Amino acid sequence: MVGGGIGGLITAVALHRIGWQAIVLERATELGEIGAGMSQAPNAMRALAELGVGEQARAAGVPTYSAGNLRLPDGRYLQRARPGDPTPLLAFHRADLHRVLLEAVPAGWVRTGAEVTGIQHDAGAVTVTWSGGEVGADLLIGADGIRSTVRRLLWPDAPPPRFLGRTAWRGIADTEAGTGTGAFADADGLSGSVTMGSGGYFLIHPISRGRAYWAYVTTAEKAGVRYPKEKSEAARRLASWHEPIPALIEATPEQAVIHIDICDLDPLPTYVHGRVALLGDAAHAMSPDRGQGAGQSLEDAVVLVAALTAEPGEPAGAFTVEAALRRYDAERRPRTQATARGARADGRRTTSAASYRALVTMIRLMPAPLWRKGITADGNATWRWQPPHLPSPADRH
Repeated sequence: MVGGGIGGLITAVALHRIGWQAIVLERATELGEIGAGMSQAPNAMRALAELGVGEQARAAGVPTYSAGNLRLPDGRYLQRARPGDPTPLLAFHRADLHRVLLEAVPAGWVRTGAEVTGIQHDAGAVTVTWSGGEVGADLLIGADGIRSTVRRLLWPDAPPPRFLGRTAWRGIADTEAGTGTGAFADADGLSGSVTMGSGGYFLIHPISRGRAYWAYVTTAEKAGVRYPKEKSEAARRLASWHEPIPALIEATPEQAVIHIDICDLDPLPTYVHGRVALLGDAAHAMSPDRGQGAGQSLEDAVVLVAALTAEPGEPAGAFTVEAALRRYDAERRPRTQATARGARADGRRTTSAASYRALVTMIRLMPAPLWRKGITADGNATWRWQPPHLPSPADRH
Protein backbone atom coordinates (compact mmCIF):
# COMPACT_ATOMS: atom_id res chain seq x y z
CA MET A 1 0.00 0.00 0.00
CA VAL A 2 1.32 3.44 -0.92
CA GLY A 3 -0.16 6.33 1.06
CA GLY A 4 -1.01 6.66 4.73
CA GLY A 5 -3.95 9.03 4.42
CA ILE A 6 -7.60 8.17 4.92
CA GLY A 7 -7.82 6.06 1.75
CA GLY A 8 -4.69 4.07 2.52
CA LEU A 9 -5.55 3.44 6.15
CA ILE A 10 -9.14 2.36 5.51
CA THR A 11 -7.89 -0.09 2.88
CA ALA A 12 -5.42 -1.49 5.40
CA VAL A 13 -8.29 -1.92 7.87
CA ALA A 14 -10.30 -3.71 5.19
CA LEU A 15 -7.45 -6.04 4.24
CA HIS A 16 -6.90 -6.92 7.88
CA ARG A 17 -10.59 -7.74 8.19
CA ILE A 18 -10.33 -10.45 5.52
CA GLY A 19 -7.08 -11.83 6.87
CA TRP A 20 -4.53 -10.28 4.51
CA GLN A 21 -1.22 -8.77 5.62
CA ALA A 22 -0.14 -5.34 4.41
CA ILE A 23 2.60 -2.74 4.57
CA VAL A 24 1.57 0.93 4.33
CA LEU A 25 4.32 3.13 2.88
CA GLU A 26 3.91 6.81 3.80
CA ARG A 27 6.27 9.41 2.39
CA ALA A 28 5.89 11.84 5.31
CA THR A 29 8.24 11.36 8.23
CA GLU A 30 5.39 11.77 10.71
CA LEU A 31 2.01 10.19 10.20
CA GLY A 32 -0.93 12.55 10.23
CA GLU A 33 -3.72 13.95 8.08
CA ILE A 34 -3.23 17.35 6.54
CA GLY A 35 -6.13 19.70 5.91
CA ALA A 36 -8.94 20.95 8.05
CA GLY A 37 -12.46 19.57 8.12
CA MET A 38 -14.82 17.38 6.13
CA SER A 39 -18.27 15.88 6.25
CA GLN A 40 -19.21 12.28 5.63
CA ALA A 41 -22.54 11.29 4.09
CA PRO A 42 -24.56 8.08 4.71
CA ASN A 43 -22.74 6.13 1.98
CA ALA A 44 -19.39 6.76 3.66
CA MET A 45 -20.72 5.92 7.11
CA ARG A 46 -22.08 2.60 5.79
CA ALA A 47 -18.62 1.78 4.43
CA LEU A 48 -17.07 2.52 7.83
CA ALA A 49 -19.68 0.38 9.57
CA GLU A 50 -19.02 -2.54 7.23
CA LEU A 51 -15.35 -2.36 8.17
CA GLY A 52 -16.08 -2.42 11.87
CA VAL A 53 -15.14 1.18 12.69
CA GLY A 54 -18.53 2.85 12.29
CA GLU A 55 -19.17 3.39 16.00
CA GLN A 56 -15.72 4.85 16.58
CA ALA A 57 -16.17 7.19 13.63
CA ARG A 58 -19.57 8.35 14.80
CA ALA A 59 -18.12 9.10 18.23
CA ALA A 60 -15.52 11.35 16.57
CA GLY A 61 -18.03 13.17 14.35
CA VAL A 62 -20.59 15.89 14.97
CA PRO A 63 -24.00 16.19 13.22
CA THR A 64 -24.06 19.16 10.87
CA TYR A 65 -27.12 20.91 9.44
CA SER A 66 -25.20 22.52 6.59
CA ALA A 67 -27.39 20.82 3.97
CA GLY A 68 -30.53 22.23 5.59
CA ASN A 69 -29.43 25.79 6.41
CA LEU A 70 -28.89 27.73 3.18
CA ARG A 71 -28.37 31.48 3.58
CA LEU A 72 -27.61 34.66 1.68
CA PRO A 73 -24.69 36.95 2.56
CA ASP A 74 -27.07 39.35 4.35
CA GLY A 75 -28.15 36.50 6.64
CA ARG A 76 -31.55 35.67 5.17
CA TYR A 77 -32.41 31.98 4.84
CA LEU A 78 -33.24 30.34 1.53
CA GLN A 79 -33.95 27.03 3.28
CA ARG A 80 -33.84 26.39 7.01
CA ALA A 81 -33.49 23.26 9.11
CA ARG A 82 -35.97 22.71 11.91
CA PRO A 83 -35.37 21.39 15.45
CA GLY A 84 -35.83 17.64 15.34
CA ASP A 85 -34.84 17.30 11.68
CA PRO A 86 -32.49 14.33 11.19
CA THR A 87 -29.20 15.29 9.63
CA PRO A 88 -27.60 12.94 7.09
CA LEU A 89 -24.11 14.38 7.55
CA LEU A 90 -21.44 14.03 10.21
CA ALA A 91 -18.61 16.55 10.31
CA PHE A 92 -15.03 15.75 11.33
CA HIS A 93 -11.66 17.30 11.71
CA ARG A 94 -9.70 15.23 9.20
CA ALA A 95 -7.18 14.35 11.91
CA ASP A 96 -9.93 12.88 14.12
CA LEU A 97 -11.15 10.46 11.43
CA HIS A 98 -7.56 9.66 10.48
CA ARG A 99 -6.82 8.76 14.10
CA VAL A 100 -9.83 6.42 14.27
CA LEU A 101 -8.56 4.54 11.23
CA LEU A 102 -4.94 4.48 12.38
CA GLU A 103 -5.97 2.90 15.68
CA ALA A 104 -7.67 0.09 13.73
CA VAL A 105 -4.57 -0.73 11.66
CA PRO A 106 -2.38 -3.46 13.17
CA ALA A 107 0.80 -2.28 14.86
CA GLY A 108 3.84 -2.26 12.63
CA TRP A 109 1.99 -2.06 9.33
CA VAL A 110 2.70 1.64 8.72
CA ARG A 111 6.18 2.80 7.70
CA THR A 112 6.84 6.53 7.56
CA GLY A 113 9.59 8.31 5.64
CA ALA A 114 9.12 5.77 2.84
CA GLU A 115 9.11 7.50 -0.55
CA VAL A 116 8.39 5.09 -3.40
CA THR A 117 11.00 5.26 -6.17
CA GLY A 118 10.22 2.26 -8.34
CA ILE A 119 7.60 -0.37 -9.19
CA GLN A 120 8.30 -3.54 -11.14
CA HIS A 121 5.94 -6.33 -12.20
CA ASP A 122 7.40 -9.79 -11.77
CA ALA A 123 5.75 -13.13 -12.52
CA GLY A 124 2.79 -13.21 -10.14
CA ALA A 125 4.04 -10.37 -7.93
CA VAL A 126 4.85 -6.69 -7.70
CA THR A 127 8.16 -5.37 -6.38
CA VAL A 128 8.13 -1.93 -4.78
CA THR A 129 11.28 0.02 -4.06
CA TRP A 130 11.32 2.92 -1.66
CA SER A 131 13.85 5.04 0.15
CA GLY A 132 15.42 2.51 2.47
CA GLY A 133 13.87 -0.72 1.32
CA GLU A 134 12.28 -3.06 -1.19
CA VAL A 135 9.46 -5.58 -0.89
CA GLY A 136 7.62 -8.04 -3.09
CA ALA A 137 3.86 -8.31 -2.79
CA ASP A 138 0.86 -10.04 -4.33
CA LEU A 139 -0.84 -6.67 -4.82
CA LEU A 140 0.05 -2.98 -4.78
CA ILE A 141 -2.55 -0.32 -4.00
CA GLY A 142 -1.80 3.30 -4.86
CA ALA A 143 -3.68 5.47 -2.37
CA ASP A 144 -1.19 8.31 -2.50
CA GLY A 145 -3.39 11.23 -3.45
CA ILE A 146 -3.99 13.54 -6.36
CA ARG A 147 -0.25 13.75 -7.17
CA SER A 148 0.19 10.00 -6.92
CA THR A 149 3.64 8.53 -7.48
CA VAL A 150 2.07 5.18 -8.38
CA ARG A 151 -0.08 6.81 -11.06
CA ARG A 152 2.89 8.74 -12.45
CA LEU A 153 5.06 5.62 -12.68
CA LEU A 154 2.49 3.23 -14.18
CA TRP A 155 0.15 5.66 -15.98
CA PRO A 156 2.81 7.96 -17.51
CA ASP A 157 0.47 9.29 -20.20
CA ALA A 158 -2.21 10.38 -17.72
CA PRO A 159 -2.53 14.18 -17.58
CA PRO A 160 -1.61 16.01 -14.38
CA PRO A 161 -4.24 17.48 -12.03
CA ARG A 162 -6.45 20.08 -13.70
CA PHE A 163 -7.07 23.50 -12.13
CA LEU A 164 -10.82 24.19 -12.06
CA GLY A 165 -10.70 27.98 -11.89
CA ARG A 166 -11.56 28.09 -8.20
CA THR A 167 -9.68 28.60 -4.97
CA ALA A 168 -10.56 28.10 -1.30
CA TRP A 169 -9.65 29.34 2.14
CA ARG A 170 -10.25 26.84 4.94
CA GLY A 171 -9.81 27.02 8.67
CA ILE A 172 -10.58 25.62 12.10
CA ALA A 173 -12.01 28.25 14.42
CA ASP A 174 -10.97 28.04 18.05
CA THR A 175 -14.44 28.81 19.30
CA GLU A 176 -13.73 28.08 22.95
CA ALA A 177 -11.10 30.80 22.94
CA GLY A 178 -13.37 33.08 20.93
CA THR A 179 -17.00 33.95 21.52
CA GLY A 180 -18.23 30.48 22.47
CA THR A 181 -19.75 27.71 20.38
CA GLY A 182 -23.27 29.08 20.72
CA ALA A 183 -22.36 32.00 18.51
CA PHE A 184 -21.83 29.65 15.58
CA ALA A 185 -25.26 27.99 15.68
CA ASP A 186 -28.43 29.53 14.30
CA ALA A 187 -31.22 30.86 16.48
CA ASP A 188 -32.56 27.33 17.02
CA GLY A 189 -29.14 26.00 18.02
CA LEU A 190 -28.70 24.03 14.77
CA SER A 191 -25.05 24.29 13.79
CA GLY A 192 -23.86 24.12 10.20
CA SER A 193 -24.79 26.17 7.15
CA VAL A 194 -23.93 27.16 3.60
CA THR A 195 -24.05 30.83 2.62
CA MET A 196 -24.34 31.44 -1.11
CA GLY A 197 -22.88 34.62 -2.56
CA SER A 198 -22.34 35.84 -6.09
CA GLY A 199 -19.16 34.08 -7.17
CA GLY A 200 -18.60 31.98 -4.07
CA TYR A 201 -20.00 30.22 -1.02
CA PHE A 202 -19.10 29.87 2.65
CA LEU A 203 -19.49 26.52 4.45
CA ILE A 204 -19.66 26.00 8.22
CA HIS A 205 -19.48 22.63 9.99
CA PRO A 206 -19.34 22.11 13.76
CA ILE A 207 -16.62 19.62 14.70
CA SER A 208 -15.47 17.97 17.90
CA ARG A 209 -14.26 19.71 21.06
CA GLY A 210 -16.33 22.83 20.44
CA ARG A 211 -14.55 23.82 17.23
CA ALA A 212 -15.94 24.91 13.87
CA TYR A 213 -14.61 24.13 10.40
CA TRP A 214 -15.19 26.74 7.71
CA ALA A 215 -14.38 27.03 4.01
CA TYR A 216 -14.80 29.85 1.52
CA VAL A 217 -14.77 28.74 -2.13
CA THR A 218 -14.62 31.32 -4.91
CA THR A 219 -13.41 31.78 -8.47
CA ALA A 220 -9.80 32.47 -9.44
CA GLU A 221 -8.30 33.38 -12.79
CA LYS A 222 -5.15 31.34 -12.24
CA ALA A 223 -3.64 28.90 -9.80
CA GLY A 224 -0.88 29.68 -7.34
CA VAL A 225 -1.89 33.19 -6.24
CA ARG A 226 -1.07 33.58 -2.54
CA TYR A 227 -1.20 36.42 -0.02
CA PRO A 228 1.20 37.47 2.76
CA LYS A 229 -1.58 37.08 5.33
CA GLU A 230 -4.19 34.57 4.15
CA LYS A 231 -6.45 35.10 7.16
CA SER A 232 -6.59 38.85 6.51
CA GLU A 233 -7.38 38.28 2.85
CA ALA A 234 -10.27 35.96 3.68
CA ALA A 235 -11.56 38.41 6.29
CA ARG A 236 -11.38 41.30 3.81
CA ARG A 237 -13.38 39.44 1.19
CA LEU A 238 -16.09 38.46 3.67
CA ALA A 239 -16.24 41.50 5.94
CA SER A 240 -19.79 42.41 4.84
CA TRP A 241 -21.21 38.87 5.10
CA HIS A 242 -23.50 37.94 7.96
CA GLU A 243 -22.32 36.76 11.35
CA PRO A 244 -20.92 34.40 12.42
CA ILE A 245 -18.74 34.44 9.27
CA PRO A 246 -16.45 37.36 10.24
CA ALA A 247 -16.33 36.09 13.83
CA LEU A 248 -15.35 32.59 12.68
CA ILE A 249 -12.44 33.92 10.68
CA GLU A 250 -11.37 36.14 13.56
CA ALA A 251 -11.46 33.15 15.94
CA THR A 252 -9.16 31.13 13.66
CA PRO A 253 -5.43 31.22 14.43
CA GLU A 254 -3.38 32.55 11.53
CA GLN A 255 -1.51 29.26 11.14
CA ALA A 256 -4.81 27.35 10.94
CA VAL A 257 -5.94 29.14 7.74
CA ILE A 258 -5.16 27.09 4.64
CA HIS A 259 -5.38 28.45 1.09
CA ILE A 260 -5.64 25.85 -1.68
CA ASP A 261 -6.47 25.78 -5.36
CA ILE A 262 -9.19 23.35 -6.40
CA CYS A 263 -8.18 20.69 -8.91
CA ASP A 264 -9.45 17.35 -10.12
CA LEU A 265 -8.31 14.62 -12.51
CA ASP A 266 -9.37 13.82 -16.04
CA PRO A 267 -10.99 10.35 -16.07
CA LEU A 268 -8.59 7.46 -16.43
CA PRO A 269 -9.43 4.60 -18.82
CA THR A 270 -8.72 2.10 -16.04
CA TYR A 271 -7.80 2.10 -12.36
CA VAL A 272 -5.80 -1.13 -12.57
CA HIS A 273 -2.52 -2.21 -14.13
CA GLY A 274 -1.78 -5.90 -13.69
CA ARG A 275 -1.55 -6.39 -9.93
CA VAL A 276 -1.67 -2.67 -9.18
CA ALA A 277 -4.83 -0.70 -8.35
CA LEU A 278 -5.39 3.00 -7.81
CA LEU A 279 -7.77 4.10 -5.07
CA GLY A 280 -9.22 7.37 -3.82
CA ASP A 281 -7.73 10.64 -5.04
CA ALA A 282 -4.97 8.78 -6.87
CA ALA A 283 -7.68 7.35 -9.15
CA HIS A 284 -10.43 9.98 -9.21
CA ALA A 285 -9.59 13.16 -7.33
CA MET A 286 -12.64 15.41 -7.41
CA SER A 287 -13.65 18.90 -6.33
CA PRO A 288 -15.13 19.18 -2.81
CA ASP A 289 -18.51 20.46 -3.95
CA ARG A 290 -20.39 17.23 -3.22
CA GLY A 291 -18.40 16.37 -0.10
CA GLN A 292 -17.55 12.97 -1.60
CA GLY A 293 -13.76 12.91 -1.97
CA ALA A 294 -13.00 10.87 1.15
CA GLY A 295 -16.36 9.12 0.99
CA GLN A 296 -15.59 7.65 -2.42
CA SER A 297 -12.22 6.47 -1.08
CA LEU A 298 -14.03 4.63 1.71
CA GLU A 299 -16.34 3.00 -0.83
CA ASP A 300 -13.33 2.04 -2.97
CA ALA A 301 -11.74 0.21 -0.06
CA VAL A 302 -14.80 -1.91 0.69
CA VAL A 303 -15.41 -2.81 -2.97
CA LEU A 304 -11.76 -3.59 -3.63
CA VAL A 305 -11.42 -5.88 -0.63
CA ALA A 306 -14.76 -7.54 -1.38
CA ALA A 307 -13.40 -8.35 -4.85
CA LEU A 308 -10.38 -9.95 -3.20
CA THR A 309 -12.66 -12.29 -1.26
CA ALA A 310 -13.49 -15.50 -3.10
CA GLU A 311 -17.14 -15.72 -4.12
CA PRO A 312 -19.25 -18.45 -2.48
CA GLY A 313 -19.17 -21.51 -4.68
CA GLU A 314 -16.25 -20.21 -6.74
CA PRO A 315 -14.19 -23.16 -8.05
CA ALA A 316 -10.91 -23.72 -6.28
CA GLY A 317 -8.11 -22.00 -8.17
CA ALA A 318 -10.49 -19.74 -10.11
CA PHE A 319 -9.60 -16.68 -8.06
CA THR A 320 -6.78 -14.45 -9.28
CA VAL A 321 -5.69 -11.03 -8.10
CA GLU A 322 -5.85 -9.71 -11.65
CA ALA A 323 -9.46 -10.84 -12.08
CA ALA A 324 -10.38 -9.34 -8.70
CA LEU A 325 -8.90 -6.00 -9.71
CA ARG A 326 -10.82 -6.06 -12.98
CA ARG A 327 -14.04 -6.52 -11.01
CA TYR A 328 -13.08 -3.59 -8.77
CA ASP A 329 -12.37 -1.40 -11.78
CA ALA A 330 -15.61 -2.30 -13.53
CA GLU A 331 -17.66 -1.43 -10.45
CA ARG A 332 -15.88 1.66 -9.20
CA ARG A 333 -14.84 3.57 -12.30
CA PRO A 334 -18.35 4.45 -13.58
CA ARG A 335 -19.60 5.56 -10.15
CA THR A 336 -16.55 7.57 -9.12
CA GLN A 337 -16.16 9.29 -12.47
CA ALA A 338 -19.85 10.22 -12.53
CA THR A 339 -19.51 11.62 -9.00
CA ALA A 340 -16.48 13.64 -10.06
CA ARG A 341 -18.36 15.06 -13.06
CA GLY A 342 -21.26 16.00 -10.82
CA ALA A 343 -18.99 17.70 -8.29
CA ARG A 344 -17.31 19.70 -11.05
CA ALA A 345 -20.70 20.82 -12.40
CA ASP A 346 -21.95 21.72 -8.91
CA GLY A 347 -18.84 23.81 -8.35
CA ARG A 348 -19.39 25.75 -11.55
CA ARG A 349 -23.02 26.46 -10.65
CA THR A 350 -22.39 27.54 -7.06
CA THR A 351 -19.53 29.91 -7.91
CA SER A 352 -20.88 31.38 -11.15
CA ALA A 353 -21.86 35.02 -10.79
CA ALA A 354 -23.84 34.74 -14.04
CA SER A 355 -26.13 31.99 -12.75
CA TYR A 356 -26.30 33.15 -9.13
CA ARG A 357 -29.66 34.89 -9.27
CA ALA A 358 -31.36 31.97 -11.04
CA LEU A 359 -29.91 29.45 -8.58
CA VAL A 360 -31.03 31.47 -5.57
CA THR A 361 -34.52 31.87 -7.02
CA MET A 362 -34.81 28.13 -7.67
CA ILE A 363 -33.81 27.26 -4.10
CA ARG A 364 -36.08 29.90 -2.57
CA LEU A 365 -39.10 28.68 -4.52
CA MET A 366 -38.59 25.01 -3.75
CA PRO A 367 -41.14 23.85 -1.15
CA ALA A 368 -39.42 23.17 2.17
CA PRO A 369 -40.80 19.61 2.47
CA LEU A 370 -39.38 18.76 -0.95
CA TRP A 371 -35.99 20.22 -0.01
CA ARG A 372 -35.94 18.24 3.24
CA LYS A 373 -36.84 15.04 1.40
CA GLY A 374 -33.83 15.55 -0.85
CA ILE A 375 -31.42 15.75 2.08
CA THR A 376 -32.56 12.66 3.93
CA ALA A 377 -30.17 9.72 4.24
CA ASP A 378 -31.65 8.18 1.07
CA GLY A 379 -32.38 11.46 -0.63
CA ASN A 380 -30.06 11.01 -3.61
CA ALA A 381 -28.40 8.22 -5.55
CA THR A 382 -24.95 8.93 -4.17
CA TRP A 383 -26.05 8.65 -0.55
CA ARG A 384 -28.15 5.50 -1.19
CA TRP A 385 -25.11 3.34 -1.96
CA GLN A 386 -24.89 0.11 0.03
CA PRO A 387 -21.57 -1.66 0.66
CA PRO A 388 -20.91 -5.28 -0.23
CA HIS A 389 -20.74 -7.57 2.77
CA LEU A 390 -17.29 -8.52 4.01
CA PRO A 391 -16.64 -11.53 6.20
CA SER A 392 -16.01 -10.57 9.81
CA PRO A 393 -12.91 -11.84 11.62
CA ALA A 394 -15.15 -14.41 13.38
CA ASP A 395 -16.23 -15.80 9.99
CA ARG A 396 -12.66 -16.89 9.29
CA HIS A 397 -12.57 -19.25 12.27
